[in-house]
Amino acid sequence: MLQVARWRVILVAVVTAMGIAFAFPNFVPEQMRAQIPSFLPKQAINLGLDLRGGSQLLLEIDTATLRRQQLDNFADLMAQALRDAEPRIRFTGRGVVSDAARVRVTDPEQMDAALRMLRPLGQSQATGNDVATFTQTPDGFIEARLSETYMRELSRQAAQQSVEIIRRRIDPNGTSEVSIARQGDSRIIVQAPGVADPEMLKERIGQTALMTFHMVREVSPEESAAGQIPPGTMVVQPYPQSQGTPEVVERRPRFTGERLTRANPSTDQQTGEFVLSFALDRQGTTQFCRITRENTGQRFAILLDNLVLTAPRINEPICGGTGQISGNFTAETANNLAVMLRAGALPAPLSVIDERTVDASLGADAIESGAKASAIAGIVTFLFMVLAYGLLGIFACVALVVNFILIIAAMSMIGAALTLPGIAGLILTIAMAVDANVLIYERMREEAGAGRSPALSIDAGFSRAMITIIDANLTTILAAAILFQFGAGPVRGFAWTLSIGVITSVFTAVLVTQILIAWWFRMARPKTLPI
Repeated sequence: MLQVARWRVILVAVVTAMGIAFAFPNFVPEQMRAQIPSFLPKQAINLGLDLRGGSQLLLEIDTATLRRQQLDNFADLMAQALRDAEPRIRFTGRGVVSDAARVRVTDPEQMDAALRMLRPLGQSQATGNDVATFTQTPDGFIEARLSETYMRELSRQAAQQSVEIIRRRIDPNGTSEVSIARQGDSRIIVQAPGVADPEMLKERIGQTALMTFHMVREVSPEESAAGQIPPGTMVVQPYPQSQGTPEVVERRPRFTGERLTRANPSTDQQTGEFVLSFALDRQGTTQFCRITRENTGQRFAILLDNLVLTAPRINEPICGGTGQISGNFTAETANNLAVMLRAGALPAPLSVIDERTVDASLGADAIESGAKASAIAGIVTFLFMVLAYGLLGIFACVALVVNFILIIAAMSMIGAALTLPGIAGLILTIAMAVDANVLIYERMREEAGAGRSPALSIDAGFSRAMITIIDANLTTILAAAILFQFGAGPVRGFAWTLSIGVITSVFTAVLVTQILIAWWFRMARPKTLPI
């Protein structure tokens, strides 16, 4: 007699029960969903931008600023290399002019030695590719210009890094509703379903959020206004909410926000004003302690994107690894700043080159059309299976219903966003889900035609068709994986739905159908297969 292992029955029962529980919230109104007990799932499928409506931004890396930053860093490297030379090469005029970093060698006889010291900087130690080229000017300057290949690679890396930082800023809880993907070498597309105002996105994305700590150089306002500031310093303006004054600070930061491990909004216990509390990692704590110990009594400016948040005086060494930053914050600005600092600083500024708001009414039409198409696909599939295989076709239809429930449950459980291409993938899955049953049933028919008993025919149908079923669905999974890896946005939505559908269809077509046929066989004990 046809036997099914007990663990298979238990597995199907547990998975089906969990599928019904996770899929249920999708089939009830939102008011009723709120009344579901807390111990049961309440998460419904997230609708994508094309179905739910929302905002879309197309961002581009500010390559001019990125180039300027790299040239400024390169000028520092050039200056450091000349200082470390033996004998030391004397120079002046370290800076960036137009598209070149430059230093001026004061002794013409040291020009050749200076070029020999600097040329190794023009090649990447990791790849050996050209990073910059050096030229000598008649007035004694050595200029370095970054190669276009290096800048393209830098833009690509900056865009990829910005994708993850933007994701942490606007989707800190990982709900997977926001779609963020790189386009080309220097562009990023952001799609936020349900966000009707793109200004909120731009506010969080727009800031670089680079926090740096600089020592303040005491210069009179008159000297600062006249540009009479010490070498190696710069004048920085106050942050808009801080209501401070311009400060003259050292150009190179003593400390950067990369060492932050925590940033949270809070209130000062003494004044009651909103502040930003932060904590440093172990290395950052050691560095901050050393800096504040060596500069006790001096002022320390905290800059956000080269704007002064605050510039307090160091009264004593700060060695606890924690602190707070005041800047006339509101609850909202303190929270937004904390989110951006936790996400990290953008490697370069981003500019918005296109913004769109998608009306949700378009999504309602797409959902209605998709629901009709899914219903038609299901009905046609049901009729075909019943007409072709009779009672066994009905078992396949039951498995198809379970398959549909499991797909909805899986997408709800993992928080996947359903897009219009995702609906297409769902419809395609419904139409293809019975392929495994067709292979099994046709194998049964062949075995019965060869004179085998019903039990042996059923057993052979499931066992001998499995290799073909695995091969057919494995190729589909590989194709979906390729689409997910190299696609973006809607293509990923299609690949994701198709992948889930393939896994659940194999599960239901093999295990669910096998259990139903086994129960029927025990009760009916047929002499021939009704197929």
